[in-house]
Amino acid sequence: MLEPAYQADVVVVGAGVAGLSAAHRLTSAGVTTMVLEAAHGVGGRMATEKVDGFRLDRIGQLLSTAYPELRLTPGLDGLVLRPFASGVLLHGDGRHHRAGVQPGAGGARGALHAVRALASAPRPPSAPRPPRRPVAVPGRQVSVPRSRPGAPLGTAVDQARLGAALSRLAGTPAERLLSRPELPAVEALAARGLPARTIDGFLRPLLAALLCDPGLTTSSRCADLALRAFARGRLCLPEGGADALPELLARTLPPGTVHTGVRVTSVSTTSVTTAEHGEIRCRAVLVATGARAAAELLPGLRVPDFHPVTVVHHTTDEPPGTGASLLLDADLGGPVAHTAVVSLVDPTRAPAGRALVSSTVLGRPPGDVDTAVRMHLARLYGVPTARWETLAVHHTAEAVPAMRPPHDLRRPVRLLAGLYVCGDHRDTSTVQGALHSGHRVSAAILADLGAGRSMHVAEPVPTVPRAA
Repeated sequence: MLEPAYQADVVVVGAGVAGLSAAHRLTSAGVTTMVLEAAHGVGGRMATEKVDGFRLDRIGQLLSTAYPELRLTPGLDGLVLRPFASGVLLHGDGRHHRAGVQPGAGGARGALHAVRALASAPRPPSAPRPPRRPVAVPGRQVSVPRSRPGAPLGTAVDQARLGAALSRLAGTPAERLLSRPELPAVEALAARGLPARTIDGFLRPLLAALLCDPGLTTSSRCADLALRAFARGRLCLPEGGADALPELLARTLPPGTVHTGVRVTSVSTTSVTTAEHGEIRCRAVLVATGARAAAELLPGLRVPDFHPVTVVHHTTDEPPGTGASLLLDADLGGPVAHTAVVSLVDPTRAPAGRALVSSTVLGRPPGDVDTAVRMHLARLYGVPTARWETLAVHHTAEAVPAMRPPHDLRRPVRLLAGLYVCGDHRDTSTVQGALHSGHRVSAAILADLGAGRSMHVAEPVPTVPRAA
């Protein structure tokens, strides 16, 4: 019998960052690859809407400069990351407190030697000044703020304990974290030996922002990995919007690799069937869609629960005086989990003379989400928000796959010889997890196809005339 004519060695279904990163590794190894995407653009949930010169992320997941796959993934050499101001800014007890890395600290060992609570941003007009005590200085007398027991990070001793805990976590190998006993993150926090106000005022709002999980039901192992990345690097955003990352991956693949507007209806180990072009033959199929779409093509695949995310974008002429900081609510006094003047983090996201404020609501949003968010932002920033213009409200019900314990961070990516799956639902529900799953699955495919074996030359996807 004659060997069937293949149109590609591997067909990748889905052009999110997991599938695109896998395609890069496959093509780099000489494997002819075809990426099919049902939408008319790449990126999946890493989408950015363009409105009047603004770039508005739909989900706005936070990235970290400590994510290894941002450095290891082929095709991302040209990615520009815009970091937030060091650490985070906490709003608690009517004031702003900075929780950040000590100047000069950091690096591979994650030397987070101290976490300091500083009233570094303007106080809301109604907030009282803390009492001051005199300090003896030769020739004069000055005053410094008294220690405020209500500060989110607690006393100086509490802050030192927190800094030491984060420093140890930053220096712990990831594989050792994955071998720890597994609990819901909220229970594991209580067992860390830190004061309740440090946990409630800093760690809980920080982890909720990093994991998109307000109830902290996430596996403690995943929470440890998130805190480890926070301690080792800087929170950041891709320059130009979240879609800059998948678009860069797609643009740097060989011409003709990615085909958008192609809906796959079924898959097997040797072919995929599309609604537009019929059957496409191949040697292996990789399903790189979201969890629910993957389960429709691969019956029996587990569909996780999801964390919904709502992002509200406002613009104003005068940016609030918090700088390029990620602002968290230590008091949990409203729907906003975190907010930032993102145009100060990444100036390409807003036209000149305008400020873009993006705020994230986790869980089910309130009925009139824009009004509730405006009221909360007025307290967080300490400025009136009634005249801010609403640019967009993006609600994504299945934004982030839940990672409740027991959670397998290395779910199998090889289902059968010739049939594979990847995505953040096979790893951690982060950009790092999506890219790493693409790394794992490309290694599995290359091992099965045989390194050095001659590969086929991809044939073009047949075109179908579109209705006017």
